Amino acid sequence: MIMTITELRDKRANLWKSMTAFLDTRTGSDGVLSAEDDASYAKMEKDFDALTNEIKRMERKEALEAEMNKPVGTPITEKPMKAADDEEKTGRASKAYNKSFWNAMRQKNIRPEIANALQEGTDSEGGYLVPDEFEHTLVEALESENIFRTLAHVIQTASGDRKIPVVATKGTASWVDEEGSITESDDSFTQVSIGAYKLGTLIKVSNELLNDSVFNLEQYISKEFARRIGSKEEDAFFNGDGSGKPVGIFNGTGGAQVGVTAGSASAITADEVIDLFYSLGAPYRKNAVWVVNDATVKAIRKLKDGNGNYLWQPALTSGTSDTLLGRPVKTSSYVPTIASGAKVIAFGDFSYYWIADRQGRVFKKLSELYAATDQTGFVATQRVDGKLILPEAIKVLQMKA
Repeated sequence: MIMTITELRDKRANLWKSMTAFLDTRTGSDGVLSAEDDASYAKMEKDFDALTNEIKRMERKEALEAEMNKPVGTPITEKPMKAADDEEKTGRASKAYNKSFWNAMRQKNIRPEIANALQEGTDSEGGYLVPDEFEHTLVEALESENIFRTLAHVIQTASGDRKIPVVATKGTASWVDEEGSITESDDSFTQVSIGAYKLGTLIKVSNELLNDSVFNLEQYISKEFARRIGSKEEDAFFNGDGSGKPVGIFNGTGGAQVGVTAGSASAITADEVIDLFYSLGAPYRKNAVWVVNDATVKAIRKLKDGNGNYLWQPALTSGTSDTLLGRPVKTSSYVPTIASGAKVIAFGDFSYYWIADRQGRVFKKLSELYAATDQTGFVATQRVDGKLILPEAIKVLQMKA
């Protein structure tokens, strides 16, 4: 019998209570478990992770079902008339452009009337700018594959670099004697420049599938684009060095500030996590989240505060995250794992990391290159940059070198 999400969450919560009780009663005076108890606890951790993954899978399934169950049209409740939203759209937002674009993607030889319809969306390298509606689909798909996009501040740029003014030094107030003069104290500003780096992928589809009217080419390409581009984006937003890619939060230059350096190269203590929490300024803590690797979560789960309370707590309701010191925990495989000198935990307000999407993602069809294998190639490219505009908004824990 298949369990509901609520039942799975209850089972996960009860297992967590058993795990904490096990640690409390089986940990020796030296602070470690015996070999036998360690194996038993590892089995409970494995079961806990399996329940967590199943809950996430069912949540994604529910979200997809909710999306698929949305009505495809709006019911008519009054006399039909031409609404403002129904006005004829132009350019890449038009139905004609959308139809011509997908005809061009499917057909081996593009007819002149289709080429003419796509003329305003042709880029310098022979590709076509995707229709507006499909671009929105791609962005939504990227967000589902890339947790960083759900945390950061995303902006759209048309062309060129975007200059973002940020406060370099802040003005202050002062006590003033009666009829005394007030000392000038102005904010000083600097600018952070965000550009656009090119990121691309090549997707190959068999011609047999392309000629199958049942095959949903739009859905397949958007899914593959998001999976491939999303993973590269997320890696760069965390670890990028700014050379041909964005500057990530873990980069030594332009990244987040080191809030705490661990006393060990292989272990994290509760005090170090608490110190990292308070190393972040109070204005940023109210919207802060933790981001760690799944492997690091296993080490954090065992940590207690001075009162014997576990720092990490599992989520008990649908749509909420596990918490660490009361703030949500997100995981990414692109956050480094515990190792000498590695930056393994990020804590802060990620809305101060700006992602700049250059408008106009481009698709180019390669009809002849893979003819020998009866396939058609699709090159998909986008231009994007990312930068932490206020380094003090995110703090990281770095392991001892």
